[in-house]
Amino acid sequence: MRRERRSVVANEKVGPYTLLRVDRGGLEPGIPGQFFMLEAPGRLLPRPMSLCLASAGELAFLIEAIGPGTRAICALEPGDRLAILGPLGNGFRLDVDRPLLVGGGIGVAPFPYLSERLGCPPAVLGFRSDWHAEAAALVPNAEVCVEPRLVTELMAPGQDVLACGPEPMLEAVRRLIPTAQLAWEAPMACGYGACYGCAVEIDGTLKRLCVEGPVLCS
Repeated sequence: MRRERRSVVANEKVGPYTLLRVDRGGLEPGIPGQFFMLEAPGRLLPRPMSLCLASAGELAFLIEAIGPGTRAICALEPGDRLAILGPLGNGFRLDVDRPLLVGGGIGVAPFPYLSERLGCPPAVLGFRSDWHAEAAALVPNAEVCVEPRLVTELMAPGQDVLACGPEPMLEAVRRLIPTAQLAWEAPMACGYGACYGCAVEIDGTLKRLCVEGPVLCS
């Protein structure tokens, strides 16, 4: 884990999302499913973001602007600098035989990097609209469904599911595949377990997603 101030290389629109590319510096990409805390200049709190793409010289994050913090990050332009801390948390286990990536909405953010590490396995991705579904172009071998169709309609038993998306989707996936690896979402203020802001109740137990997750396995 490192904290560095890095420069924005590019700001690209992918449907309603922003793909923010930053100079990598000395930051390691970590394991797919881990996250980084990104802090835009002038903002009080950083925001947690899964790594979307990694190369020798860049790290990229797929971001949805839904509040002041994410809007400030999405507004950054090439040459702007931001503080980055990470990688943090627990990522996906990669020792799986028949991987299937299952994502919903902005939950597809970690899948381009995860897909690369797993050798481009099949993926099932669900979105609210065709506009949101433009993000599927970042994930190889993806089958796309748009509401009202659900990703669970495209899943089959016997696969090692690695999923990320909204809580109702994750609960539905878990009912079908109890052994699925699920990347959960929660607001985070610190990213390393000090504030307890990301504690969520799962199966009657409170878990701090920043240190016990975000990926939880049954």
